[in-house]
Amino acid sequence: MRTPARPVLVVIAHGSRDPRHAATVHALVRRVRSLRPGLRVETGFLDFNVPSVHGVLESLAAEGVRDVVALPLLLTRAFHAKADIPAVLRDAPSRLRIRQAEVLGPSPLLLSALERRLYEAGLTPADKSSTGVVLASAGSTDPEAIAVIAEIAREWRHTGWCAVRPAFASASLPRTEDAVRELRALGCAKVAVAPYVLAPGFLPDRIARGAAEADVLADVLGPAPEVARVLLERYDTARRPALAAVGA
Repeated sequence: MRTPARPVLVVIAHGSRDPRHAATVHALVRRVRSLRPGLRVETGFLDFNVPSVHGVLESLAAEGVRDVVALPLLLTRAFHAKADIPAVLRDAPSRLRIRQAEVLGPSPLLLSALERRLYEAGLTPADKSSTGVVLASAGSTDPEAIAVIAEIAREWRHTGWCAVRPAFASASLPRTEDAVRELRALGCAKVAVAPYVLAPGFLPDRIARGAAEADVLADVLGPAPEVARVLLERYDTARRPALAAVGA
């Protein structure tokens, strides 16, 4: 029996006027392709950048592609994952069978990526017990997303850091600078800011400004290998129902 073609992975990014955003997204997608040779991976943007998600799906349908896994390049299930992306996918060509994958977070691999970025910024494992970390995310009005960030901070604290506090660049409090000051007041010998964001842009720049009084500011997650592995995990999970149907 002929093995069915693997669904095309369409990575759906938010988009930004900041050119660093698209460049980082494309670097991450290149890493995903390097980890899974032979898997077709396309990128579409919701806004600001091209190609658009709709344009990518139209092109795939015109080529005769039937199966697609649409993967939101998001860390939490907030408005974009719950409303924007489903709306775009509903407008896709009817010949496409599309499964929407889960967002990337939370995942132990993302915590590993955060630590990778902190060590790249100058910390060492020996610094953990004396270092307080600000887990700085973009922020959201969605209470589910805010609760997830708070839970990630609680879990990360149990891996050996002096303390971990969540912070938000917009929509929610506290701000990064306030969390930095709180960790100083707690007596942490060092304070580090770990941006829980995927690519540079307006809100990550706000996080960086809020980290002015911190000892260490890590880079965004970007094309970290752990992030690429999470993308492939989400893709594999989303395509499993089709695999089970074929096996039946």
